[in-house]
Amino acid sequence: MSDELIRARGLGRRFRAPSPGLFAAPRYTTALDDADVDVRAGSAVGIIGESGSGKSTLIRLLLGLNTPTSGTVEFDGRPVDATAGARSLHWLRRETGIVFQDPYASLDPRMSVGRIVAEPLWALGIPGDRRTRVREVLADVGLEPEMADRFPHEFSGGQRQRIAIARAIAHRPRVLVGDEPLSALDVTVRAQILELLRELRRREQLTLLLVSHDIGVVQNLCDEVLVMKDGRIVEEGPTEKVLLEPQVAYTRRLLASIPIIDARDHGVGGAG
Repeated sequence: MSDELIRARGLGRRFRAPSPGLFAAPRYTTALDDADVDVRAGSAVGIIGESGSGKSTLIRLLLGLNTPTSGTVEFDGRPVDATAGARSLHWLRRETGIVFQDPYASLDPRMSVGRIVAEPLWALGIPGDRRTRVREVLADVGLEPEMADRFPHEFSGGQRQRIAIARAIAHRPRVLVGDEPLSALDVTVRAQILELLRELRRREQLTLLLVSHDIGVVQNLCDEVLVMKDGRIVEEGPTEKVLLEPQVAYTRRLLASIPIIDARDHGVGGAG
């Protein structure tokens, strides 16, 4: 039996572009083109590329958050059908959690931390003592369980990102997705959150998908890397091999344009 947890074949996504005139033929822009992706259970895969290269589009299609124009996605051998409605994908939501870039915008300021972290437990109908689970998961991300009664504006950016991570893992998903989860944080806090992600991956046996502009973070955290350009995967392979011996001219230019700091020595690397 294959150990592939996520498998995509021929994945593509086009968006309709503004028409140049009332009677002009429809025009489309391609955000993702013919992508094949294999994510092994327990692996950590980094996705790098310039802005607009298709990284976030790929993630959204793999998670069933958008409908592909072409191609297929399977999770643990089960087809992901984003056209079937939100409720039909509850099984996939239980298997995945996502952390977004901005810890200020991703948390509802009107909700207490406890309600924020418990949100996926309620939404997905996870059984058990939800209050106890919230306290457990806050401790897991390095926060005091008593903080559950406070509100997002009472926390720093790094603490808010810990809250967002707690929400993403509260329902015990198998896959944790980070869409630039460190880029809005300062260097010191970034190092702390990086270490937290590494520890959570080990302790919870998570599969990790990480979109990042920060090559040092990918180098430090990910086993494999995908390099994207203009909606296509142009290079992929073990992280060390791709970053140290890139085979594609675009990858060499990308790496040359971004400072790489050894995250093992400095906590994090690259441009924030």
